[in-house]
Amino acid sequence: MKATVDKLIDQMQLLFKDLLARDIMISNVITISSDRTMEQAKELMRLKKISGLPVVDDGKLVGLVSIEDIIKALENREIQQPLEKHMSKRLKVISPDANLPKIFEQFTRHGFGRFPVVDKANNLLGIITKEDILRSILEEFRVLYVRDKRMSDVLDGEALNRSLITGEEINKSGADFVFPIDYTEISLSGIGAARLKDFLLNKKDIPEDIVRKIAIATYEAETNVVIHSGNVGTIYCFVHEDYVRIRIEDHGKGISDVEIAMTEGFSTATDQIREMGFGAGMGLPNIQRYSDKMVIVSEVDKGVVLEMQFYKKNSD
Repeated sequence: MKATVDKLIDQMQLLFKDLLARDIMISNVITISSDRTMEQAKELMRLKKISGLPVVDDGKLVGLVSIEDIIKALENREIQQPLEKHMSKRLKVISPDANLPKIFEQFTRHGFGRFPVVDKANNLLGIITKEDILRSILEEFRVLYVRDKRMSDVLDGEALNRSLITGEEINKSGADFVFPIDYTEISLSGIGAARLKDFLLNKKDIPEDIVRKIAIATYEAETNVVIHSGNVGTIYCFVHEDYVRIRIEDHGKGISDVEIAMTEGFSTATDQIREMGFGAGMGLPNIQRYSDKMVIVSEVDKGVVLEMQFYKKNSD
C-alpha cells in the first residue's frame, strides 16, 4: 500500500505542482510541551491513535517524539523522564510556501512519515503526511472549477443540455425527479431536498447513507438558490445503474468568483437572512464534502449550473 501511495504521488506531483504545503497540511495538530514526560506522551499517542507528537513550547516547535522514541525509553526504563531528554531536536521542516514537488522530495530523501510545517519564526502551523498529500490530490480531482469560455458556452449554448461532468447529452424532460424551486419564500427552502430524499429511499438499490449525502448536498444547493439567486431554479435527478446525478440550475444573479464562494465561511447573505439561520457560508463547501464529483459553472447575471454525482456504493 505504501509503495502504491508513493507511486501515485510521484506521478501526480507535476500535474499538481501548484499545491502548497499550506493547502495540504493539517492545521489542527495535537501537540505536547517539553516539560511533560515520555509516559504522558505515550498515553496521549495511545488515546489519539497517532504515532508521533510535535513538541511545542509557546507556539514554537522544539522537537518531535515518535513511537520509536517511546519504545527506546521503555527499554531503558526512562519512560518517566521529561520529553526534553528524549525528543528529536534535529528537525526537518517544511515551509508553508513549499510546492508539492519540493514536499515530496523531502519525503523521498529523508523517509520520514510526517513533516512539521513552520513559518520563519519556527511557529508550528501544521503537519503533513503522505496521506494528506493524497487527500489533497484527490480533492483536486473531485472538484472542478470551470471558467472563462466554457462558462459562457454552458450558460449560453447547447452545452446547457449536456452533463458538466461527462459531456454527454442529457434529457432533462426525462429526468427521474424534477422539482421547481420557489425562490420567493425562504421558509420553503429544503422542500425539494426532502421530497428527493423520499423519492430515493424508495429506490431499493441506493443505500440510506448515500441518500443522506444526496439530501444534504441538495438541501445546501436549494438553499443557495433561494437566498442568493433572486430567480427561479430547478432540481433534476437522474438515477443511473451505478450512480445518481443531481443537477440544479437557476437563472439568477450568478457567482462572480466561484473559488471565493467555495471558501468556508464566505457568504453574501444579508443580516436578515443570517438571523433566520441561513447564509453561514457553508453551502458550497458542504456540497463539495458530500458529493463524489462536483462541477459548478456560473457567470454574473446568467445564473448557476451545479452538477453533483454520487456513487451508489460508498467510495469512502
